[in-house]
Amino acid sequence: MKNLFLNLSKLIVLISIIILTVSCKKKEKPEKFSFAFITDIHLQPENNAVEGFLKAVDTLNDLKPDFVITGGDLIMDALAQRYSRADSLYTLYIETVKALKMPVYNAMGNHEIYGIYSRSGADPEHPDYGEKMFENRIGKSYYSFEHKGWKFMILNSIEDTGRDSYIGLIDNDQIEWIKDELQKTDPSIPVAIITHIPFITANTQKYQGTTLPNDSSLVISNGKEVLDLFEGHNLKLVLQGHLHLVEDIFIDDIHFITGGAICAAWWRGPYRSDEEGFVLVRVKGSEFDWEFVDYKWEVKQ
Repeated sequence: MKNLFLNLSKLIVLISIIILTVSCKKKEKPEKFSFAFITDIHLQPENNAVEGFLKAVDTLNDLKPDFVITGGDLIMDALAQRYSRADSLYTLYIETVKALKMPVYNAMGNHEIYGIYSRSGADPEHPDYGEKMFENRIGKSYYSFEHKGWKFMILNSIEDTGRDSYIGLIDNDQIEWIKDELQKTDPSIPVAIITHIPFITANTQKYQGTTLPNDSSLVISNGKEVLDLFEGHNLKLVLQGHLHLVEDIFIDDIHFITGGAICAAWWRGPYRSDEEGFVLVRVKGSEFDWEFVDYKWEVKQ
């Protein structure tokens, strides 16, 4: 009986030591990082746009995010411009963005597409025609990268209709690429999508009428089909541009954040109620918070 009591005592002590050892082990801290989403820069020599953008760059360099993602419309316009103008705007952007002291991942907007409006006089056989100008100067129009446990997927949401216009669309090649990317992605990894044209917005309903539909140049026309591909994956965040306003639509555990505009109303002051600014995202593990940063640009007459 005495031996049994001693053995039980030893067992209790051993279990206590094990519990104490496990509880005292340092729990892995979730990864922390921040990044900025800057969209609709519309860089141009006019309207003090370069000075304004450099002020935004100074603010970003002070905040020191891990990286910056752009949301398209980097330049004022290549759609309807002569080649020399479009070429000079791209050069201006490429040189000016070098002032950022962290990596920059670019998305393509409709204003980066060269010459698809007939008044540009562009030759469709030109090696820079359409999306090729972006691809030849900036890089791929859709791609992915990973950072501290998150996956970021930059999409090309612009489709030339061939009729002096564009629509929001994720084409079939991208859809196949997304399927392939997701097959290679652990379903638990938090995913962020970056797109110029929004998947979801309440812009039309807020400003034009609550029962009105969104135009196909305002949203991605096959957006539901694309979002359905992420079923079973941990899609947390969709960052959108194009509309120059700030909105956050939270649905099905996904934040659809439209990020305002660096240029606000095309360097002429606030757009509606939104100042010139960008979105700063702070990540902790699989969760995040965000804020819209007004970098205090004042329009100069």
